[in-house]
Amino acid sequence: MLARFLPRSKIVAMHKITSKLPVYFASDQHFGAPDNSSSRDRELRFVEWLEELEGKTDVLFLLGDLFDFWYEYKEVVPKGFTRVLGTLARLRDKGMTIYFFVGNHDLWMGDYFEKELQIPVFHEPQLFEIQGKRCLIGHGDGLGPGDKGYKRMKKLFTNPVAKWCFSRLHPNFAVGLGKSASLNNRLISGDEDVTFKGRENEWLIAYCEEKLKQNYFDYFLFGHRHYPMKVHLNGGSFYFNTGDWLRYDSYAIMEKGELSLKSLRSDVSFPEIL
Repeated sequence: MLARFLPRSKIVAMHKITSKLPVYFASDQHFGAPDNSSSRDRELRFVEWLEELEGKTDVLFLLGDLFDFWYEYKEVVPKGFTRVLGTLARLRDKGMTIYFFVGNHDLWMGDYFEKELQIPVFHEPQLFEIQGKRCLIGHGDGLGPGDKGYKRMKKLFTNPVAKWCFSRLHPNFAVGLGKSASLNNRLISGDEDVTFKGRENEWLIAYCEEKLKQNYFDYFLFGHRHYPMKVHLNGGSFYFNTGDWLRYDSYAIMEKGELSLKSLRSDVSFPEIL
């Protein structure tokens, strides 16, 4: 029964990472929320972290919701975020490989990152081989048997007619409307997202377990849940969630084939679900 909830796989090939340096993963920075002041402080922390990666790694994965709202017109993108965008551009210019996965808050990302920053953008989970490990990586939204409200919303928001209609709105109105709607959506689901719901109610765990019936993966890496965790799955596989930068300042790192969770904060601990 669960299989009918799983999206059709759009994985066409395995991406192979050949670097022997540690590989870093982070998600859900939500820049722009809930206000400019707190977002600016969070952006500065994240930029400092990015700058510290220079020399430590040459591969970085951003697993979505970098922005709390993002929409690309043909000639216009939302203002702000200059520090993080500038830092990503500088790291790319120095040779760091960066992969970006679209989240539910930056769902309308087009080709801006690819053209301006030379950062490939993925809209679906992708298979990577990293340090000899098979990893299925994505943002995590709309996967598994839950998240039904978002699944309906995503169908509407990705509809070409709906996107065309939104593009007809002036940015002064449309971006403000989008920011307000995105912020309210995050606040409504926020309290639920930061607690563990029980293994049987975690739809990303259900998704991973179902995917393991089709193919083996050493690691599943997702964001979206805003709750950093390590979950043991069948056959020695693991599901990791990278948490967020709203509460945890958390990220994942793979070294010598071993994946672990870290935080900039000393008061953060990570549950391990057996």
